[in-house]
Amino acid sequence: MSDVLFPGNAPGTAGDGEPPRCSAKGCRAAAEFDLQWRNPRLHDAARVKHWLACSEHVDSLSSYLSVRSFLLARQSLEDLES
Repeated sequence: MSDVLFPGNAPGTAGDGEPPRCSAKGCRAAAEFDLQWRNPRLHDAARVKHWLACSEHVDSLSSYLSVRSFLLARQSLEDLES
């Protein structure tokens, strides 16, 4: 997973060296899931954005993206590391 950059843990940011955190507003819990998404009206197929989610917020964030037909994949960060 070291070659995948997520918001908050890209080199040179304040989160450098910190574990990835949940993308839900106000949540500081460690992320457990990667939600891969794109807005097809704005982004071509090569552009994939990532939201990270803790176990408490993964369903609500996934639902938000799914209702808008933005969600491409939902993966455990453990699966990405292996």
